[in-house]
Formats: sequence, structure tokens, C-alpha cells
Amino acid sequence: MAATEKPALETLLGRSPDQLSLEEHRALVGSWIALELYGVKTTPLRRIEAIGDRVQDCILMLRNRGLDPRNFEFSPLRPPY
Repeated sequence: MAATEKPALETLLGRSPDQLSLEEHRALVGSWIALELYGVKTTPLRRIEAIGDRVQDCILMLRNRGLDPRNFEFSPLRPPY
């Protein structure tokens, strides 16, 4: 994969951000990811549930998957080092 080529989004969903390869991480720097919030009743795995160029893209992806965006935190992917 070229340094500027983004991986297919389907391959990222359900994975921990820590499990991204260095190439994947570099290609996605600046993208936003949605991770389920920790709560008293839940201890979710830290998995990518949505990804996009903007928070609004993540919200749309979550809604399309039948998930409530209010249960997620949104973070930009920063350079790996």
C-alpha cells in the first residue's frame, strides 16, 4: 500500500487502533475514529466502530450501522510517533 493510499474502511472496523499497522496508521493520520464510551454498565473493547474525514462522517457511519452516536467518543488519528 502506498503511503498516501487509505486502506478499505471495512478492514478497519472492529479493530483496536493499537492493532493498525504502521502503514495503515500513517495513511489514516488526520482521519477521525469513533470508539465506544466507557460507562458504569459497560466496559467496551477499544475498537474502531466508525472512521471518516470528519466527525460528521463517523456519525453517519454509526447511524447507518444502527448505532447511537451519543455512546461514542470521536478522536483524530495522530501520527504514530
